[in-house]
Amino acid sequence: MLRESILNAGLPTPRQKRLFKEFGHSPKIIPRPKHCISRKAMDREALKVLYRLKEKGYLAYLVGGSVRDLLLGKRPKDFDIGTNARPHEIRRIFRYSRIIGKRFRIVHVYFKGGKIIEVSTFRRQSDCDDREALLNGKSDDEIYGTPMEDAFRRDLTINGLFYNIADFSIIDYVGGMEDLEQGIIRSIGEPNHRFLRDPVRMMRAVRHAARTGFVIEKKTWEAICQNASKIRLCSIPRVRDEWLKDIKSGFSRQWMEYLIKSGLFEAIFPVYSSLILNGPSSIKRLLYGLLDTLDQKIRSGEEPKEALRLAMFLYPALKAHPMWEGLRSEKLKWPTFEVRSIIDELVQPYDFRRAVRDETAQILSSQWPLGLCHARGRLPKRVWSKHVFKDALFLYNKIREIEGKEIFEVRLKQNGTPKKNKKDRGKKRKNRQYSKIGR
Repeated sequence: MLRESILNAGLPTPRQKRLFKEFGHSPKIIPRPKHCISRKAMDREALKVLYRLKEKGYLAYLVGGSVRDLLLGKRPKDFDIGTNARPHEIRRIFRYSRIIGKRFRIVHVYFKGGKIIEVSTFRRQSDCDDREALLNGKSDDEIYGTPMEDAFRRDLTINGLFYNIADFSIIDYVGGMEDLEQGIIRSIGEPNHRFLRDPVRMMRAVRHAARTGFVIEKKTWEAICQNASKIRLCSIPRVRDEWLKDIKSGFSRQWMEYLIKSGLFEAIFPVYSSLILNGPSSIKRLLYGLLDTLDQKIRSGEEPKEALRLAMFLYPALKAHPMWEGLRSEKLKWPTFEVRSIIDELVQPYDFRRAVRDETAQILSSQWPLGLCHARGRLPKRVWSKHVFKDALFLYNKIREIEGKEIFEVRLKQNGTPKKNKKDRGKKRKNRQYSKIGR
């Protein structure tokens, strides 16, 4: 009965039906000697939570992206845990914990230093179904499920793997281990059906292909291209949060290439994409060059501010915008208000915190004044005293570098202000001496 409910709800592919025939109710178990995950590579607090749940008699699995990353030899950002314990039971086990969420309750377990380990009960439905279930007044018993049901509700096969702390094995219900070894991004279940139920899964498939260098399986890719426009059906904040993650992933160039090829680019950024795709080829080259620069900065361990990331992402479209050339001036002024209005147009329908939006506009509006200072060969205090000067200068020089032009060489102190020229300092001392003699 359970097997039939999974087959009907998840609409597995023939390949996944073959897995059911091969393994029945039992998943494929990869014992410890046959995989590379070591507890030494895991977060200490996550291990404490896993062992504590096991001691209390519950299933305790490391789930999702953390298992994938450990198998790829990467350090996961988050260690999420799945269990058959209900939220109130988890809350009783861990003294410093809290139940959060309305649509689906999860438990945050708190440790010293502000670290949080997220623990969730196995579910049987997708995110969309959870929302419908709660609206219809369904009980927790109708939302929570088994490990197999939880695996089949996930987006990609490589994200459907579980690590069992009881025997250190990997549990594979969806063929994710095979896809991981072969470098394939594949949807769990029939791709068209799964993407229609939650279109954000298309963005996640593209993200993982960009980050891992894996190939998107043919049917999954065709379904993404066919359903790209459906991304507009998702909530605006959810889509915004997804693409903001990709800009700071360190693989934004590859991500952008996938967006353009699949048609997701036009669906996510209707105005921005039209300026990039319909503009001269130099605009797309500039976009790729700035994304490459951003990726290098992030991979080297730096964390550029959100305003700088957005400025680097938006500048090529800003340059292609009809209003941009009209902002040129021979006077040293910052067209911040006009740039802010263009930004709002480019990223519609998405919204940002006012502070981030204003700082992004200031970085971009500083490009004309910096160009004027570069041409004149001097840098007045009213330019370098602005708090965005360092980021604005970085962007200005990267744009010049990509376009094959001479950069504006300004030596900066640690606080971001320019160092004074030794010649200038000497002249000032000489003038002061003469003024004293005159007295």
